[in-house]
Amino acid sequence: MLTDDAPTASATPTAAEPSGSADPRRMRGSNHVGMRQFNERIVLQAVRHHGALPKAELARITHLSSQTVAIIVGRLLEDGLLCKQDRVRGKIGQPSVPLALHPQGAFSIGIQVGRRSLQIVVADFCGQVVQRIDTRYAHPDPTQVLPAIAQGLAHLETALGAHWARVVGIGLTAPLFLHQWAEVLGGQAAQALARWEQVDLQAQVQALTPLPVAFAKDTTAACVAELLQGHGQTLGSFLYVFVGTFVGGALVLAGHIMGGERGNAGAIGSLPMGLAGEGRPAQLLQSASGWQLEQALLADGHDPLLLQDDAIMGAPLARYTTPWLAQSASALAMTVTSAAALLDLDAVVIDGALAPTLMHALLAQTQAGLAHYAFDGMHQPQLLQGQVGAHARALGGALLPLHSQFFPDKDIFLKRDKV
Repeated sequence: MLTDDAPTASATPTAAEPSGSADPRRMRGSNHVGMRQFNERIVLQAVRHHGALPKAELARITHLSSQTVAIIVGRLLEDGLLCKQDRVRGKIGQPSVPLALHPQGAFSIGIQVGRRSLQIVVADFCGQVVQRIDTRYAHPDPTQVLPAIAQGLAHLETALGAHWARVVGIGLTAPLFLHQWAEVLGGQAAQALARWEQVDLQAQVQALTPLPVAFAKDTTAACVAELLQGHGQTLGSFLYVFVGTFVGGALVLAGHIMGGERGNAGAIGSLPMGLAGEGRPAQLLQSASGWQLEQALLADGHDPLLLQDDAIMGAPLARYTTPWLAQSASALAMTVTSAAALLDLDAVVIDGALAPTLMHALLAQTQAGLAHYAFDGMHQPQLLQGQVGAHARALGGALLPLHSQFFPDKDIFLKRDKV
């Protein structure tokens, strides 16, 4: 499925249109050094965090002098990264002019390579998706996925037109071990997944474009989106769970995403669901992934895309959803309890690439499942449904280059800022 949402117009008629010919390598944040660059990024961060602000309020929040803020705002307006809103009248003193991020000030691309689909999105400077390409497949064969990425990038360059010059980078996301668990998917998927072991995905995508390409594990990228645009704006520490073809997770502690030494912290899909006995216990991904429900539907001739349609919760399909929900919720309740004992979390946030009604039912049954566990000696975290949704992985990827180039430091997406 292809969705083209034209880049949105500026917030108000007073907003200057950014020049489409701007070279992304010369955008603010990439050609400055030292304090000047940092102060510009602090101003942008304040506006991103608080919304449209007049210069006086920016000076108060950032602790910069009024003169410094005025100079910085002038440069950012000239670069098209900020735009003026309508004057605010009716208060004491001169009418103030709030300043907002200009949606068309910069763009970034997110590419999510999954085990059942490829998603490519374009996010504007405010982090809103303005273009999206979705491609479904039975299994991710690199000989098909890589050409599809090349075609998608070519299409987006045409669709964005002059705005393409303001694309600052690509955030690429995929499972960290895309070639693993081939035996779970079975059949031709096993052969296709095995090919990924010899593929350097980031290098292959970088060869397709002059734009810089950054990589993040898919569930980490989804967690970035939730951290910046969802519950992460108010939560300090939470386990993030994403239910897609396979279930996976990421971890936020004290406002920081914990990557781990190998970038695989929060890999809850590998969590064992029992004690080892005569054989190895099943892992969470074998108990609470969309794949199990998908296979049950396929076995009886139903369209597996029903997983993304609210019709999945209708009475005719209850024979598939009822056992899947019971098993998945039980496994997730055990995961939540184990994580709470180990990490002392504020919350567990569950999101996914499933129909909203199915996700809501999964959250409700997981909450009910927690009643079967004792939380003596530890804090029981809140259980919350994610606020970003099915495109979280691709959107999180797109946010990475924006925050690397324009916000206070290259790792700003890893922390909840105090500005």
